[in-house]
Amino acid sequence: MPSLHTLTGNLLWEQTLCFDSWEPGRTQRARSASFQAGGKGVNVSRMLARLGTPAAALCLPGGATGAECESWIRARGIDCRAFRAAAPTRTGLVVRAPGRAETTFLGPDSPVDAAAAAACAAHLDACPAGDVLAVCGSIPGWAAPACEPLRTAFARWIGRGPLVADTYGPPLAWLAGQPLAWIKVNRAEFEGLWPEGERAEPIAARLAAALRRWPARAWIVTDGPRPVWLAAEGRPPGAFAPPPIAEVSATGSGDVLQACLIHAVFCNGLSLAEALPRALPYAAANAASAGIADFPLRGLPDLGSGPL
Repeated sequence: MPSLHTLTGNLLWEQTLCFDSWEPGRTQRARSASFQAGGKGVNVSRMLARLGTPAAALCLPGGATGAECESWIRARGIDCRAFRAAAPTRTGLVVRAPGRAETTFLGPDSPVDAAAAAACAAHLDACPAGDVLAVCGSIPGWAAPACEPLRTAFARWIGRGPLVADTYGPPLAWLAGQPLAWIKVNRAEFEGLWPEGERAEPIAARLAAALRRWPARAWIVTDGPRPVWLAAEGRPPGAFAPPPIAEVSATGSGDVLQACLIHAVFCNGLSLAEALPRALPYAAANAASAGIADFPLRGLPDLGSGPL
C-alpha cells in the first residue's frame, strides 16, 4: 500500500466560540471555547487516520500560532512534517449560536515563505515513487518566485506517483494543466475556470469538455448538499446525490470526502465511480456533526470491496 501525504499550504490557528445568542455591536461572553488546527490537508489527514490509513500532514507553520497548531496535530497521533515559516500562522474564529448560521472570521493570509517552500519541496523529492500526495486548500503567493520549488516538486512528483488536488485560485489554474489523478473542487471554483460566455453550458457538457481541455484524469465537483458530479476517463459525466441530513456544520465535509476517496481508490483499489457513492455518506455525517472527522463510523458504507 502506498504511503499517503497531505500538504496544507495555508495552515490555520482556529478558535471556536459557542454562545447562547449573539448580536453585532455588543460585547458578549461565550459559554464555551475550543481550539483546533485548521486547514484542508490537516482535515484530510485526520479523516484518513480515522479510516486506519494514516497520512503524513505536511504544513508550513510560523510563530507561536504555528507552533500551537503543530503541537495540536501531533497530540492526535498524526505524523506532522512541519517546515517552519517566518510569518506567524494565520488565525481564525468560528462563532456558533442556536438558530444562527455558523460564521467564520479569517485573519489575513501570509505568502508562502521561500525557505519553508524549499524545505517542503526537498522533502517531497525524497519521498518514494508511488506515494500519493494530496494538495489541499489555498497556497498564498503561489505565482511568486518563493513557490517555484513547490511548483517544480509537484511536477516531479506527478512523474513518480499520483497527485490529487482540492484547491482554488492560481494553484488550481496551474494544477489543472498537470496530469493529476483527479481534481476535486466546489461548483464556484469550477465555474471560475471557464470564460463567462461558456458558463451557460450545462455542467455535464463542461465536465466532458474539461477532460478534453485539461490533462487531469478525473474531475469531481461538489455543490453543498446538492448532487456531486464526477467526470472520469472512459465514462460519461454523472451526478451522485448525498443522503439528506440535518446540517450542523458543513466545515470540513469536502475534506472528509477527499479522504474517503483517497482511501477507497489508492488503498482499496476502487474506481472513483465506485468510491464516490460510498464516500458521500461520510461527508454527510460530517456535516451533521459539530466537529471535523469525529462523527461515528458505525453504519456507514464499506470503503473497500464489500457491499455498498
